Amino acid sequence: MPGCFKKTLFALASLISFVSFILIVVAMGTPKWMTGKILCKTGADLVNATDPELVKFIGEIYYGLFRGGKIRQCGLGGRRSKFTIFPHMVKKLNTGLHVMIIIFLCVAIFFSLVSFGFCILNAIKVPYRAINGPAGACLWNFLAGGFVVLAVTSFMAAVNLHHLTERIANFRENVFRFLILEERFEDCFWICVASATAHAVNLLLIAISEIHFPKIKTKTEEVNVTAEDIMY
Repeated sequence: MPGCFKKTLFALASLISFVSFILIVVAMGTPKWMTGKILCKTGADLVNATDPELVKFIGEIYYGLFRGGKIRQCGLGGRRSKFTIFPHMVKKLNTGLHVMIIIFLCVAIFFSLVSFGFCILNAIKVPYRAINGPAGACLWNFLAGGFVVLAVTSFMAAVNLHHLTERIANFRENVFRFLILEERFEDCFWICVASATAHAVNLLLIAISEIHFPKIKTKTEEVNVTAEDIMY
């Protein structure tokens, strides 16, 4: 049976793995990975709008991995609309990269659950096989955190290198052209970053659990037996 200190660390690691699983699931299902401000350039150019008048042509956009929405401001008031990434819009995006982000997160969810199971196992007993012990728990946490990092990095590449926000803003816009004035990574993106950080914390906890602290030995007094003691 593992010691009390080791049990506590692995119980905490299992809780963190489960929290990471919840965080990734919530992030995937929420359409708030990115928000931004969009300028209706076509409308602004038509009326030669100056700086004070440009406010009437600045709208908003938000989106996640599967859906989103925007407010179009083209001089006639705001028009709200919602959209889904699949199945139509994904053809206009970098399809391979977008699908890989989702796959990376799905794999991270799987490894988070595996990590949760291995940490529970190590909190209950000392496994006979090394792969089922702390080494295995480290491996699954490393893989889970690594795939989350890959997903986050890929999403940043899609936004910054492949102009994801601009492509989404101009999807099926035949008359108006939108420019991106501002982009912000929102809560769901940072939730994924927190998930990767959680697995890094788990690796630290597992490493600490393997530290063998020196045992404090109490000094026993030596008993001197003399011939007189034997006689009595």
